[in-house]
Amino acid sequence: MATAIEISGVTRRFGSTVAIDGLSLDVAAGEIFALVGPDGAGKTTLIRLICGALSLDAGELRVDGQDVVRQTSRVQSTIGYMPQRFSLYPDLSVMENLRFYGDIFGVTRADFGPRAQSLLNEFALAPFGERLAEELSGGMKQKLALACTLIHSPATILLDEPTAGVDPVSRREFWRILYRINRGGTTIFISTPYMDEAERANRVAFIIRGSIVSCGTPQDLKDHLEGDVIEIVCLKRAEVRRALRDEPLVRSIEIFGEALHALVASAATAMPQIQRRLDDARIGEVHLREIPPSLEDAFVARLTA
Repeated sequence: MATAIEISGVTRRFGSTVAIDGLSLDVAAGEIFALVGPDGAGKTTLIRLICGALSLDAGELRVDGQDVVRQTSRVQSTIGYMPQRFSLYPDLSVMENLRFYGDIFGVTRADFGPRAQSLLNEFALAPFGERLAEELSGGMKQKLALACTLIHSPATILLDEPTAGVDPVSRREFWRILYRINRGGTTIFISTPYMDEAERANRVAFIIRGSIVSCGTPQDLKDHLEGDVIEIVCLKRAEVRRALRDEPLVRSIEIFGEALHALVASAATAMPQIQRRLDDARIGEVHLREIPPSLEDAFVARLTA
C-alpha cells in the first residue's frame, strides 16, 4: 500500500523544551489516522511540522512522496490543513470565504464554481452561501472551515482537533462528512481529544511527551492492554478512589461516566481484595465486575505507565 505521510526520526525543540522527540510514523494512503494525546503532548506541533509550517531540528518528513523541507511550497499546495482555530473571515459570506481560499490555492475560475457548489451541497451549506461566517453556528463554521480546506481537492488533509467545542450532533455530522471524503480516496490525519472519534479511525497513535508510545488499530490497542479492567459502580466515587489510592493491586483508577475503572494485573485476584478494602472503608453498596477494556482504558494505561 502506498504511503501518504512518512515521518522518520523527527525532532523539534522550542528552546530547552523538546516538543517532538525523534518521532517516526507512517500513514498509509487512503486511511483515517487519529493522533491522541494529552494537552502539551506535541499533537499540534507534529501536524504543523507535517504541513511545513514549522522547521525540523532533525529527521525527515515526506507527504505523498514529496520532501516537506525541500519541497515545502509543493507540499503545501497539495495538502489541506485545518488548524484548531481555523481563520474564517467573519465579515465575508460563506461563498466569499470559499472563493478566498480557492484563490490562495490557485483554483481556476472554471474549476471553482463546480467545486464550491459540490462542497456546499455535500456539507448542507448551499442555502447559506450568502450568509456571513460570523452568523453561522459552531457546527456550520466547522463545516465551512473543512470546505475551505478541501476547495483545491487535496489528496491528504490534516485536521487539528476540528470538533473541539462542537456539540455532539454536529460532531457526528462532521464525521459522516469525513467518511464520505475518505471513501473518495482522501487520506485523513486527525488529532482529537475524543476517544469515540479515535475509535472511528483505521489506526490510532498515542503520543506522550513528543513520542509515539502505541500505534495500531483501535482493537489492537485494546487487545494489547497489559492487565484487566474492573468496573466499579457506586454513589461515592470520590471515597472509593481515596480508599483504593494506596492499594498495591490497583495500577490506576479513573472516573468513566457514572462508574470507575480500575486497572489491575488480574481481575480474579484483585476483585476480592478491592471488595475488602471498600468494606473496611464503609463505602456502602458497590458493584464490581470485569469488563473489556476501552480505547480510553488503553490510553490511560500508557499515560500512567
